[in-house]
Amino acid sequence: MQTADIRQRWLDFFAARGHTVVPSASLVSDDPTLLFTVAGMVPFVPYLTGLVPPPYPRATSVQKCIRTNDIEEVGKTPRHGTFFQMNGNFSFGDYFKEGAISLAWELLTTPEAEGGYGFEPKDLWVTVYKDDDEAIELWKKVAGLPDERIQRLDKDTNYWHTGQPGPAGPCSEIFFDRGPAYGIDGGPATDDDRYVEIWNLVFMQYLIDDVKSKTDFRIVKELPKKNIDTGMGLERVAFIKQGVDNLYEIDQVRPVLDRAAELSGHRYGADHEDDVRMRVIADHVRSALMLMSDGVSPSNEGRGYILRRLLRRTIRAMRLLGVEGPTFRELFAASRDAMKAAYPEVARDYAHIEQLALGEEETFLRTLAAGTSILDGAVASTKQSGREELAGDTAFLLHDTYGFPIELTLEMAEEAGLSVDRGAFDELMTAQRTRAKADAKSKKKVLADLSVYSDFRAKGETIFTGYTELSTESTVLGIIVDGHPVPVATAGQTAEVILAETSLYAESGGQAPDQGRIVGDGFELQVLDVQKPVKGLISHTVKVTSGEVAVGEHATTLVDEDYRRGATQAHSGTHIVHAALRQVLGPTAHQSGSFNKAGYLRLDYGWNAALSPETRSEIEEISNNAIRDNLPVQTREMTLDEAKSLGAMALFGEKYGDVVRVVDIGGPWSRELCAGTHVVSSSEIGMINIVGESSVGASNRRVESLVGREAFQRFAAERALVNELSTSLKTRPELLVDRVGELVASLKSAEKKIAQFEARALSDRVPALAANAVRTGDVLLVAETVGRLGSGDELRSLATAVRSKLGDAASVVALAADVGGKPVAIVATSPAARDAGANAGPLAKAMATALGGGGGGKPDLAQGGGNDVSAIPAALDAVKRELGR
Repeated sequence: MQTADIRQRWLDFFAARGHTVVPSASLVSDDPTLLFTVAGMVPFVPYLTGLVPPPYPRATSVQKCIRTNDIEEVGKTPRHGTFFQMNGNFSFGDYFKEGAISLAWELLTTPEAEGGYGFEPKDLWVTVYKDDDEAIELWKKVAGLPDERIQRLDKDTNYWHTGQPGPAGPCSEIFFDRGPAYGIDGGPATDDDRYVEIWNLVFMQYLIDDVKSKTDFRIVKELPKKNIDTGMGLERVAFIKQGVDNLYEIDQVRPVLDRAAELSGHRYGADHEDDVRMRVIADHVRSALMLMSDGVSPSNEGRGYILRRLLRRTIRAMRLLGVEGPTFRELFAASRDAMKAAYPEVARDYAHIEQLALGEEETFLRTLAAGTSILDGAVASTKQSGREELAGDTAFLLHDTYGFPIELTLEMAEEAGLSVDRGAFDELMTAQRTRAKADAKSKKKVLADLSVYSDFRAKGETIFTGYTELSTESTVLGIIVDGHPVPVATAGQTAEVILAETSLYAESGGQAPDQGRIVGDGFELQVLDVQKPVKGLISHTVKVTSGEVAVGEHATTLVDEDYRRGATQAHSGTHIVHAALRQVLGPTAHQSGSFNKAGYLRLDYGWNAALSPETRSEIEEISNNAIRDNLPVQTREMTLDEAKSLGAMALFGEKYGDVVRVVDIGGPWSRELCAGTHVVSSSEIGMINIVGESSVGASNRRVESLVGREAFQRFAAERALVNELSTSLKTRPELLVDRVGELVASLKSAEKKIAQFEARALSDRVPALAANAVRTGDVLLVAETVGRLGSGDELRSLATAVRSKLGDAASVVALAADVGGKPVAIVATSPAARDAGANAGPLAKAMATALGGGGGGKPDLAQGGGNDVSAIPAALDAVKRELGR
């Protein structure tokens, strides 16, 4: 049974039994506490917890999920996958335990010919929470299961809650017995790979609080409305029904594994380690494909970092299979072909996905080359010093700066006959994580517990009137202060205010929130922020500037008209620039993110090269021509399918409901799905002035532009600057470039002459410094301060010149100088001095210690520095002491 067939049977079965079929949500979760959608129930959490009234009594879905907490287990076990699909059926106060158990057993055991999955009842086991006698009796009643195939387990495996106060309940899991060839007898309680969990039924029936851990909490009471949340692992059922040993060999994954085997020349099944690597490649390529199809781009933080890690682990695994060149073109094409039947968007958006993947691969292959050079040098230095262990800080540098996985450093060091100081590496990694966590904690926005919004959301959706009105009369439905509902907020307080209607735009779709005021009888509120904390609800963060506001009072929202005008100019300008980019660069220059506010827009798009000045000017000209042509701007609401049939562009990675808002500028010239505020005609935008273009990832670029009045002000400021320079340089504006060029050439000529004079002056000092050499221990030592110099390079040249002047003698040259107010020390040693045991690195370190800093280097030449220029004499004495021992 193919994976797509398993998926469709699930949806058909539950649709026929009164469940609303809900499309998969994006892998990018709406939950601010999650990077990704990690389980099938995540999109339904607002309904399960009662935060948002459910739009249907029962639902079913096949949800795309990503989990990376077990990434190191990928490829090693039969069931660990980074990307997976969770079949789910949900009841919101409708059927409960008996209904959920009956539906699960019916679908699993109904013969394939009759639309079921055809499992033999004798192969199925269940686990229940140890105190859930009701579930045990239902399994006996519904499925006729004997006692020995129903196992009681504790809270750590068979009890569900979010980790926060709220709904919770016992679980019952269904397992398939793969048979004695796969492990020991004894059922799921043995925790053996023989028993594969295929379905988990959560009976959400209690309200809990005082949550200390997964197993330590207090049950407050039974919920008035009990919910069902179940999940069946699609890949797990697929590898069972397809008769293969693991999820990496199912029809949606195996083609990538086979392509990796072909490219590497290794046969799958011939070697365990190679098999693990091929499974990792198959899993990670599919996971990366699906993440990029949902709008995630490689980066160094958050979701982008997870994607980057998956891509780089894939490259490393191919390297361990002996393939050092690019392979993503073949691997990703194989995954696209395997997944497109279930997810057509991976084929539709493949040009953009491939561009991202190939760009990341090219970048990391270059990074590998640079890091390998660093590693080779460190290996040579380690061997030269007689050590057999590569320093942990070197391994950390390779990881932190060059993106080398530690496993790659270990492998390459081992090939050179060295080990790695893993303990020191782990200490540095721990310190970095600690800093990162502290930084993240300090930046984390304090949000009210979302449950505080449930009562307000239950009253209905907030009506947004701001498309047509700048002021709206409304009613105060709720006030929140410090995360708690309050009846009143007084002057000086900051609070969240929930209104029945509002003309103030809440931040979304890349558009910053409106500025404005909320006024009523005896109070005035300054609007600081407008957000949508839960779907359908708008919350206004306000400062009470006068009076007091109470729940139930009438209020009027007043949008700052000047700010809104600028915001609409910027948002419409974003659409204009996006259309111009695609006109010049082609359809793969697809918007991947944006931000706009009054007077400013920022647009990220898929592209792997910097724009030339000519291209940038062309995009700017096309944008301003569209503004000059006074194109009509039209907004319409329609179904998502209707919008797509019109060719409306859905921005990469954005989420849309069944009814969408389409914004046309000049008809089909720019046609996008967008909920933002816009001008009536393009001429209202005024002007586009592109002020920046930069890289934000391996295959992502960013354009920044000023819009409207701010764009004109920038041009006016630049004109004033040109006039001032023209006056100062006594030339006409059109000749300014030539005049500046002449001055630059003259300056370079002068700098060259000065450098020649300085080099001659340094050279003249060499004989006198060499003449000051004194016998110290077994070497001749020159230990001198040379006053002030322009750079450390000058000091280094002087030290090596003095060393050459001393010829073949065993000599050590230790010089110190004041470079820009900081002490710098250089130590140079001759071969004979090194044979006598005088190495530059330790000597430079001794000088640097006296200077209050650090230093080191190679045996023949090393450098140190510090913060205290007055300590230079002590640093020179330190060298003398070291050599005199």
